[in-house]
Amino acid sequence: MNDQQTHHGAAEAEAHEHAGHHSHDDHSAHQSHGGHDQADHEDHGGHDHAGHSGHGGHGDHVGQFRRLFWIMLVIAIPVVGFNDMFAHLTGYPLPNADWVRWVSPALGTIMYVWGGRPFLTGGLGEIRSRKPGMMLLIALAITVAFIASWGASLHLLSDELNFWWELALLVVIMLLGHWIEMRSLAQTTSALDSLAALLPDEAEKVDGENIVRVAPADLAVGDVVVVRPGASVPADGRIVDGSASMDESMVTGESKTVRRETGEQVVAGTIATDSGLRVEVTATGEDTALAGIQKLVSDAQASSSRAQRIADTAAAWLFWFALGAAVITALVWSLIGLPDDAVVRTITVLVIACPHALGLAIPLVVSIATERAARGGVLIKDRLALESMRTVDAVLFDKTGTLTKGEPTVTAIDTANDHDEQRVLALAAAAEADSEHPLARAITGAASTQEVQIPRASDFSSSPAIGVKATVDGTVIEVGGPYLLQQHSASELPIADQWREEGAIILHILADGEVIGALRLADEIRTESRDAVDALHARGAQVVMITGDAQAVADTVAKDLGIDRVFAGVRPEDKAAKVKELQDEGRKVAMVGDGVNDAPALAQADVGIAIGAGTDVAIGSAGVILASSDPRSVLSVFELSRASYRKMKQNLWWAAGYNLISVPLAAGILAPIGFVLPMSVGAILMSASTVVVALNAQLLRRLDLTPESSTNRILDRS
Repeated sequence: MNDQQTHHGAAEAEAHEHAGHHSHDDHSAHQSHGGHDQADHEDHGGHDHAGHSGHGGHGDHVGQFRRLFWIMLVIAIPVVGFNDMFAHLTGYPLPNADWVRWVSPALGTIMYVWGGRPFLTGGLGEIRSRKPGMMLLIALAITVAFIASWGASLHLLSDELNFWWELALLVVIMLLGHWIEMRSLAQTTSALDSLAALLPDEAEKVDGENIVRVAPADLAVGDVVVVRPGASVPADGRIVDGSASMDESMVTGESKTVRRETGEQVVAGTIATDSGLRVEVTATGEDTALAGIQKLVSDAQASSSRAQRIADTAAAWLFWFALGAAVITALVWSLIGLPDDAVVRTITVLVIACPHALGLAIPLVVSIATERAARGGVLIKDRLALESMRTVDAVLFDKTGTLTKGEPTVTAIDTANDHDEQRVLALAAAAEADSEHPLARAITGAASTQEVQIPRASDFSSSPAIGVKATVDGTVIEVGGPYLLQQHSASELPIADQWREEGAIILHILADGEVIGALRLADEIRTESRDAVDALHARGAQVVMITGDAQAVADTVAKDLGIDRVFAGVRPEDKAAKVKELQDEGRKVAMVGDGVNDAPALAQADVGIAIGAGTDVAIGSAGVILASSDPRSVLSVFELSRASYRKMKQNLWWAAGYNLISVPLAAGILAPIGFVLPMSVGAILMSASTVVVALNAQLLRRLDLTPESSTNRILDRS
């Protein structure tokens, strides 16, 4: 702020608190991409859907299960067709040859060993890790069916235990269920692949007079690369030549292009839409924003949460419930003198009780939710933050840079003696044209926005603590604060007192020593802030603003936006105490700040949201990071939290409820009235429940998380 005080003098001294720049500290402090500060998250117990107890990644996993399913389906046709038990049930004759009776056992054994291998090895993995679950249940079911069928084929057991056709269908249906499940998971992790795909295959590096093609991974900090129109930036960097409209939707979620000029930063993966650039590389590899986003998405997808722990516990209990039900089923059917039925019922119980759907219920919802969020510019770093967001009833916004743009803007012009407003603005802009000061940029920016013709100025000079002076069209034009008026023994315009009460910065314009007008400058409120506040009120949340600015400035912004409470004059280190104050009132607090001097407050809040982080995605204290500076993005987090919680709840109820109802039916509880659930139907129902859960989770993909859509949905519901 010192250069502001030396440039516009006491106007700045009195408005020192209001210009907005002080509360941003140094944004370069954002630039630490390494400190993700990610807590060590525990694994999902035995239900490692990324590889089912060590089967490799999603990509090859989908292919494996797809190939295995089709091969087993082809083999299953003769197993079922030549099985005398199936032929007897359906009433068709088999050829009267000795080889016929060995087709099903021979091919059925291949199906058990080859088709059943993922389940058998998965079951062994669960035994070794002492976390029995769904894979062990499937392994037990197909092993019992395999042994019983061989016993029947060798006439060691009753012919009624000839389950080769049941075993074949069981393996095929289980593989189909796994294929669908793995495909769902692969679609989710493709979010990371699609982020990686944003980088170009090659970068064009400037090497002396030549341009050489290199892989983005081979770039080093300090290299200069050429980005052609329509191409994507290969690494984070600073524009050293040219300007372009950049498509930054991969970072911000906003489709509108942003103009980037020489000296400004650009991010790896963003696209120069209309013209070429030369960019000096400032970060490569894991230090880039894109790598930071990828890490946040993968960390969030891998992290455990409260709902996940409930699902894992339920799945573990369900294993023992199924095993207990299977033992009781075997004992009861054996005791009433039907040992063959005991085996059939036991296998059916083991098959139908597989807690596959339960194991998939939460991870799939979370994976899709985090991917969906990342595509909308919302980066979920902590899944617990996402789960907590739906219960938040107080949202605390940092003012500068969050509700406001964090830079001064001309908000009003007043003139003396009937001077023309646009002419006064044009003269002020002409005098300020050669100054690099933020207030000078605000004045020239206002003239440009209003399409005012700025005349040429000469003899520019600036005086510390007074203002600037230049000659425009033969007239000496001066712009400055109170000291400038004192120099000329001139008086302020009457409106100045009102503007001062509102906490604005006031600059007067003098022509040949005579006051011709005054400018009111203030930190501009974002146009989206009003919608954000209205939508939060519609949700029933209290909106609170916290700022280091003076009470007058804070009250003006709060009144304009309809904010409920204001904490003004708060130093950065005291912000966390204000969050605690709200929590002590029994409120669940979400803190929305810029992530630098707000770090303690973000950490103290129930949900910390860093807004406008842009390229600086590795902010350790926030659970949620909004790549966009749009405060309405907070509503996107509310919507995502609400929708994903609803899906988790639906999936848990479906998965657990299905098992609690179907296991007694599989055990034969309705056998006295003549209803017995066939084993193959049990396998189909088990796979169907998994598919239902997977499809239900996929519905989250339809959620539009753009700030505008989320805000409108909430306002429409109210």
